[in-house]
Amino acid sequence: MTSQPLISVIVAVYNGAKTLQRCIDSVAGQTYPNKELIIIDGGSTDGTLEILKTCNDKIAHWKSEPDDGIYNAWNKGLDHVKGDWIYFLGSDDHLWETTVFEEIVPYLSRAESERVRLVYGQVARVTGDNEVCCVDGNPWDYTRRGIVVDGICTFTHQGMFHHRSLFETYGRFDESFRIAGDYELLLRAFKEGGDALFVKGLIVAGMQTGGVTGNCTNLVKETARARRNHHLRVITVPWLISYGWAICYPVLDSLIGAKHTRSLVNFGKKFVADMSCKKDAILRRNSD
Repeated sequence: MTSQPLISVIVAVYNGAKTLQRCIDSVAGQTYPNKELIIIDGGSTDGTLEILKTCNDKIAHWKSEPDDGIYNAWNKGLDHVKGDWIYFLGSDDHLWETTVFEEIVPYLSRAESERVRLVYGQVARVTGDNEVCCVDGNPWDYTRRGIVVDGICTFTHQGMFHHRSLFETYGRFDESFRIAGDYELLLRAFKEGGDALFVKGLIVAGMQTGGVTGNCTNLVKETARARRNHHLRVITVPWLISYGWAICYPVLDSLIGAKHTRSLVNFGKKFVADMSCKKDAILRRNSD
C-alpha cells in the first residue's frame, strides 16, 4: 500500500436536497488529497439532481436511477470504488472536521500492516438543529461483544472504514435487509473472531438523528433476523432490553425531544453492555 491510501466515500441518497450539499462539501473539503466520492441516487425528484450536476467536479462517479434501498445503492457504489479503504456516509450526515481523513490515515496504514480490515472512530449524533446529543464509539472488545454476543447495535457505521478485502472475503451487503444490513455484514465478518482498530477521541462524522434507523422496533427485529440467519442466540437479556427501549423510543422522543432521548438510549446501551462484561468477569473468576 502507498503511504497515501485512496479513500473511497460512498453516499446513497434519495430526495436529500436539504442536506446533500453539506455532505458533499464535507468530503470535498478534506485536507487529505487522495480521496474519491461516489454518489448513488435513487431517482430523486426534489432538486437532488441539480446539486449532483452542480458538484460534478467534486464527484468521481454518480448515477441516478430507482433502486431497492440503501444496501442496494451501497452495493452499486462498490462497483465503482478504486480505493484501498471504503467509507459510507449518509446523505444527511457530514464529516466532522476537515482533517478527519488526514488523522485516520496513519491508523489505516497500521491496520493494513497488521491485516486488520476495519478501522473506526467515534460519531456525534446531532439533531436537525445541529445540537450534539451524544458521541458513540467504544473499544473493539466492547463493540464486538455487543454485536456478536449480546445482539445489540453497539456500533455506528458512519465511523467505520472498511478495507476492500473485507468485501472480497465476506461479500457485499444483503439487500433483503432494509435497516440492519450493516449489522449483518459485521456478523458475517466477525462472528468467528477477528480484530478491528478503534481510534479513541477521533470524531469521524456528525450523524443526524432519525433517518432509516429511526424506526427502532424494525431495527431490533432485523438484528434478530440477522442472528437467526447466522445461527446465533437471538433472545438475550441485552436484546430484550434493547427491544423495550425501541418500543418506548417514540414516546420518549415526543416527551423530551430527540437530543435527550438519544442520550438516554446510549446510556442504556452502555449500562447493559457494562453489566454483561462484569457478569463475564465474575464467571471467569469463579471458574479459575
